[in-house]
Amino acid sequence: MLTPVTPVNQTIYNNLAQAYEAEFSPLTDKSPGPDGLFALDTLLEGSVTGYLCYVNKTPAGLAAIAQHHDKEFEVCEFYIVPRFRKAGLGTRFARAIWVNSPGLWTVKQIAGADYATQFWRRAIAEAGVKDMEEDTYDDPHWGTVTRQRFRNDV
Repeated sequence: MLTPVTPVNQTIYNNLAQAYEAEFSPLTDKSPGPDGLFALDTLLEGSVTGYLCYVNKTPAGLAAIAQHHDKEFEVCEFYIVPRFRKAGLGTRFARAIWVNSPGLWTVKQIAGADYATQFWRRAIAEAGVKDMEEDTYDDPHWGTVTRQRFRNDV
């Protein structure tokens, strides 16, 4: 379920990231460059780790997780291929990430991504988190976002 991105599977991550960027382009107002590729907002470098999610050896999702401090994490990117949605895969993938890195978590959704906000509320609740805080936050890059913060020490 939780496969770290390495140089061996980096291309798979990058390919899925293009689908993710395209899906959100109406909200981010991003267009592909002259090469047909979207620039990625979150690069897997420094304190950012990437993960892939597979279904029967088929790449079905990705996540980019930043570690800001000891046991303090942020979901920077999270994507499940539409074909694999509505079956609980995203919730299981998110939970596997949280179990892998217990601590204080932040998740943000850009304005207009109401379906993403609904997903995160449900995923956090299904993980058994009791004290999730939600607010609106003025993100320096994305503007006003919906933000959830919680401690997950599963």
